[in-house]
Amino acid sequence: MADRAATAERTVPGTPAWLRARNDRTALELLLEHGDLTRNQLGELTGLSKPTASQMVQRLEAAGLVTASGSQSAGPGPNASTYAVRKDAGVGVAIDFDARRVRTCVVDATGTEHAPVEVTLPRSRRTPEGDVRQAIVAATSAAGIDPALIGSVCIGVPGAVDPRTGDLRFADALAGWPTRDVAVRLQDSLGLDVTIENDVNLAAIAERTAGAGRGTGGFALLWLGPGLGLAVDQAGTLQRGASGGAGEIGYLPVPRTAISLDPDARELQDLIGGIQVTALTRDAGASCRTYRDAISALTRNPDLRARVTERLAPRVAAGLVAVLALLDPERIVLGGATGAALGPGLATAVAAHLKAGTAWDPDIAVTGIPTAPVLAGAREHLTAALQASLFERLDRVTP
Repeated sequence: MADRAATAERTVPGTPAWLRARNDRTALELLLEHGDLTRNQLGELTGLSKPTASQMVQRLEAAGLVTASGSQSAGPGPNASTYAVRKDAGVGVAIDFDARRVRTCVVDATGTEHAPVEVTLPRSRRTPEGDVRQAIVAATSAAGIDPALIGSVCIGVPGAVDPRTGDLRFADALAGWPTRDVAVRLQDSLGLDVTIENDVNLAAIAERTAGAGRGTGGFALLWLGPGLGLAVDQAGTLQRGASGGAGEIGYLPVPRTAISLDPDARELQDLIGGIQVTALTRDAGASCRTYRDAISALTRNPDLRARVTERLAPRVAAGLVAVLALLDPERIVLGGATGAALGPGLATAVAAHLKAGTAWDPDIAVTGIPTAPVLAGAREHLTAALQASLFERLDRVTP
């Protein structure tokens, strides 16, 4: 009864408990935004008195959310203690899986930059539990973090995640992974909060936060890698579709207008996917056996990039007509390894083909996150989730 009464009092505007809860949330927000602050600085930023700021810090310390982090000169007299959000108050691991490799890094609620690490996965006898454990061990070892501190993971996968059931579709690249109940299975076996998200959607989160989607009202990210994908951001909200399959653009039939470009292509994957990019790069004079070889060659050789761009751009333009007709996004971002390797030249050439051959004159941009965009998006998603969990903890303990 007493707990329910205290909770009720915190929700009534103007009561002492409501004011304390609001002040504590404001202090936590400021510490997350600014990092180390003294009590005086907290008082100045909130407009509250020094005694009130001191009480806020004491309550946040008692809740296990804030700790003394050092000191700074405060003019004459002793140095003032600084306070910061505890880095161990919320810790997780961001993970980006593809067919044979995993990229992973530790994430905490303060946004500390932990270096990512890449691990090669075995060819056989894989399970989701084994893959995720391997990613956690690699990330925590690289960061010098105790794995026991990890409470959550955000996993990017090359496939669609059904938001209703959590089932995976179009995820053939994940050898040994089941299609049903993957998140629940991982939560039960690892004892962690698990989020599984489409990799291109996570890349779009990174583009929205710090890349080519920043400042737009909405954009579409065309992922040009070994496989294809499309993420649609509308005012910061990702459009996943009823079953999570929105954006599986590689299965789109090639339009008749593209027959002259490649008469053998049946789906968009055949027209602009990794196998075709490798073939175009080889035809342009490079010695490359795999898609990774092709991307490496394109990154090193400007003349090769120009030749491949000339042949690939009309193909990409043909594939984008359906996107423009259905969505008409404010901007289209070309991402993935192909988009990053060919750079602004591809964006310019695709825009020119669309303007000359269609009724659209779209804004086409190259990715603003050329390195590890899926991992960057997983980090953003997880940081926000960890911060939200801190406020939930604070709401539970604020008297």
